[in-house]
Amino acid sequence: MNKITTIGLDLAKNVFHLVGCDARGQRQLKKQLSRRQMLNYFANLPSCLIGMEACGTAHYWARELQALGHEVKLIPAQHVKAYLRGNKNDYNDAQAIAEAVVRPQMRFVAIKTPEEQDIQALHRLRTRRVAERTALCNQLRGLLSEYGIVIPRGITALKRYLPRLLEDAENGLSDRFRRFLKQASGQLEELEAHIDFFDEEMAQFSHQHEACQRLQTIPGFGVVVSSVFFAQVGNGEAFRRGRDVAASLGLVPRQYSSGGKEVLLGISKRGDSYLRGLLIHGARAVVRHAAGKQDRLSRWIQRLVERRGHNKAVVALANKMARMGWAILAHKTTYQEA
Repeated sequence: MNKITTIGLDLAKNVFHLVGCDARGQRQLKKQLSRRQMLNYFANLPSCLIGMEACGTAHYWARELQALGHEVKLIPAQHVKAYLRGNKNDYNDAQAIAEAVVRPQMRFVAIKTPEEQDIQALHRLRTRRVAERTALCNQLRGLLSEYGIVIPRGITALKRYLPRLLEDAENGLSDRFRRFLKQASGQLEELEAHIDFFDEEMAQFSHQHEACQRLQTIPGFGVVVSSVFFAQVGNGEAFRRGRDVAASLGLVPRQYSSGGKEVLLGISKRGDSYLRGLLIHGARAVVRHAAGKQDRLSRWIQRLVERRGHNKAVVALANKMARMGWAILAHKTTYQEA
């Protein structure tokens, strides 16, 4: 059998399928492994290039296989689809991965460190708790409206009104509903405690990491944006330039060109919608306070708002923030206000 130089590995929870190819791209190996067999098998395999889709558990396996001396590359799943031939099954998926990983123009996903995965997990858990709090507040507001009690919008207003409603004996609420309301109020307090815990962890992470401190010198970057941007971009080595970061986040125009005619549409909205949304929120705050300022960035924002409108200026600034963030991470510098 010829020497295997490339392996396409189709990941799963318990059963993994791999296809090995030689330097000419000919298939030389086809194998199924259980989870317990994985590391032992690759530990006894000569070093080679291993391609995997960037899916669940991919970053863990990439780090483990790198520790065994293999070169590992993660491919976005949508880029593998074009190389799939025949019916979809695990071996055909592994074959497609093996073919895609050696393409010279293929785009790869940076392998996350455990630290970067920690901060990503923090944001995911915090986002879920925030969504649960919002859903609970909306539900309580709707239930109370059925009793003729209308509370102003906002979580702060609801927290201020709940104790009053429980104490007011003349508002027409039954004892049974008061018990329900008290239980829900306790649940709201618990969710608030969870969110405060994650906020403290985020602030601590940002304070301990010099890269996050440098990111926060950019207008529009706070604790939340800087931490999630660092978790997504890392040290910036996975991108050639700042525009690639903006493109990966969907902050550049979507192109629909043909026959030499250039057609640019709205932003593509590709990539991580959570980080894109945070950048846009941060940019919106900067644009709001740019009026009357005379620094270089504020003058650019003022001209853009006048020429293209407020919303387009916000997205354009978010694009610029992503590019500045990459430059600061890649070149280990800080934002210099002109």
